[in-house]
Amino acid sequence: MKKIVHLSDLHFGRIDAGLVGPLVEAVSEARPSLVVVSGDLTQRARSHQFEEARAFLDRLPKPQVVVPGNHDVPLYDVVERFARPLDKWRRFISEEVEPVYEDEEMVVAGVNTARSLTRKYGRVNERQVAGLKERLCKYPDGVLKVIVTHHPFDVPAGADEREIVGRARMAMEAFAACGADLLLAGHMHVSQTGRTAERYKIQGHSALFVQAGTATSTRGRGEANSFNVIRLKHPHIQVERRVWRAEAGSYARANAETFRHTPGEGWERLPEEVAAGITFDEGGTGLQPHVPEKSREP
Repeated sequence: MKKIVHLSDLHFGRIDAGLVGPLVEAVSEARPSLVVVSGDLTQRARSHQFEEARAFLDRLPKPQVVVPGNHDVPLYDVVERFARPLDKWRRFISEEVEPVYEDEEMVVAGVNTARSLTRKYGRVNERQVAGLKERLCKYPDGVLKVIVTHHPFDVPAGADEREIVGRARMAMEAFAACGADLLLAGHMHVSQTGRTAERYKIQGHSALFVQAGTATSTRGRGEANSFNVIRLKHPHIQVERRVWRAEAGSYARANAETFRHTPGEGWERLPEEVAAGITFDEGGTGLQPHVPEKSREP
């Protein structure tokens, strides 16, 4: 059984500093096999913000897959934005902007969707997709195939569809050919879990997309700060959401969803009564009744 902790949209430079310590503690207590951070480590790509983000990452368990977001590209320094958009990322975070983690049970591939020409929107190109397809297709169906981007491949109902990563359909067709299982993203500051088959009608393929809310930013967009704990035990995936509870001073379980993979159908959500009988680790599924959240002012 593998476990991924999925964080996103840290936004150092505009954070609630009181959340950092409890978040480090919560992530460490989850004992993840891998920590994924899906972009926007900084608020304005300034050196001191990257330094703070680097210090935070150093406190988290390893290994890690960390990708840039649009806020990690300088906005006001035009020269850096177009000539050296990820220079500070490479200096403070990693030389690699598209990291990959591989073991005998899963492959997790990061993709850089941040672009200098757009202030907030993201994109993938044919070269990136071809590289991902070459990497993912070499693995058999039993290996879980995970793709990490900042910009999502789907958005909640009623949201601006321009937020969906550019050339998403082209990418999804390539991912389907390799049997991609899980797409992790952020950007929206809103948590969401869904099936790609609801937007992309690709015969015989249904992956899961999972968006994490913002882990530490003060811009919660109506949601409490949160992160995801994803348990992987073939043929099941459980996505558990942990949210900040100010009254307790800690991150706590809010709800969890369990999915099962069926050949020819892909990933499908299980009813709670069925999911409750599936054991992942630590004494059970971790399923909890939904607890309404107190909204944070944007």
